[in-house]
Amino acid sequence: MKRTALCLSVLAGFHVCYAQDTTATKTNTSGVEVAGVKITGSLDMYYRYNFANTTDAGGHPVTNNYTSFTNSQNAFELGMASIQATHNFGKASAFIDVGFGRRAEEFNYPDGNIGSGKNGYTTLAAVKQLNVSYAISDKFKLTMGKWATHIGYELVDAYLNRNYSMSYLFSYGPFSHTGLKADIGLGNKSALMVGVTNPTDQATTLSSRKYAIAQFSTGTNNDQLKAYINYQGSYGGSYGLTQFDLVLNGKITDRFSIGYNGTVQLVKPENGNANNWWGSALYLNFDPTSTFGITLRGEYFDNQKQVASAPATSIFDVTLSPNFKIGNLTIIPELRLDAAKEEVFVQHDGSPAKTTLSGILAATYHF
Repeated sequence: MKRTALCLSVLAGFHVCYAQDTTATKTNTSGVEVAGVKITGSLDMYYRYNFANTTDAGGHPVTNNYTSFTNSQNAFELGMASIQATHNFGKASAFIDVGFGRRAEEFNYPDGNIGSGKNGYTTLAAVKQLNVSYAISDKFKLTMGKWATHIGYELVDAYLNRNYSMSYLFSYGPFSHTGLKADIGLGNKSALMVGVTNPTDQATTLSSRKYAIAQFSTGTNNDQLKAYINYQGSYGGSYGLTQFDLVLNGKITDRFSIGYNGTVQLVKPENGNANNWWGSALYLNFDPTSTFGITLRGEYFDNQKQVASAPATSIFDVTLSPNFKIGNLTIIPELRLDAAKEEVFVQHDGSPAKTTLSGILAATYHF
């Protein structure tokens, strides 16, 4: 309790502002003002059941899961509680985003175990984002610090996604960047972001290697179609990584919209040949009422060259996620089918399988 109170006190004293102009950033219009600082937050929890319901040779549950944040079986789990604080002072601003829980710990994986109590539960806070900005003009802003990645369609905060389980593209792409970036308005609906950062996901490092990042965004005047072209690439040293990413958002009617994410990541290890993983994901969103919506995600993930730390195969997954909204509370009963080219999953009797089926009941809340 003392640690929690201390963290809240620190948040109230920060001068903060969102600096994340990323592909799928959504604005949280709720929150409260405390001494000029806008404080917002969110939390999530879930129950996941994989229908194979089997154990390994050591008697441990087999989750049949290769994506982020839902690696559990037949258990109720706490996701993450986040607190953000925002403040502007003249042309300068700053932003802090602190998370508590296993989701936050996985997001900050390069920092190691950020503090575990009994049964491995996280007890200390993870700094998800922390940065300061200065707007030289209304079309040119500099930001220094750590921010969530501009690459991809999905976001770390569960309430900002319509599917609760994460895609393979999110799980094996970058999570965050730490460095310096410039946001440049190009007029009308177009903008450019360029920056230089530490190696991907590393808030602290002794490495001299740096990454270049960029994003070009544009859209139609009526915002019916938005497009984001994203990039990250390393330089310095014999190891190389390059990633190109495309995100499209299209509003077909007031009730139906489509999202698309396609990405390819090329990795050249030291003294090795370059290989890549790639994938595409399509999101079909239907909202018949203001309190009910449904999203169908179809994704293809190709890691047959085992560039990512996933099984060396290709996987197709389809996820159906109804969203029941009660104010700021969203209930998500979800059904997900994963089908791989190779037998990378496990059946109930312990034999290998190419497919697996999972169900999730999740709840998210934001304020």
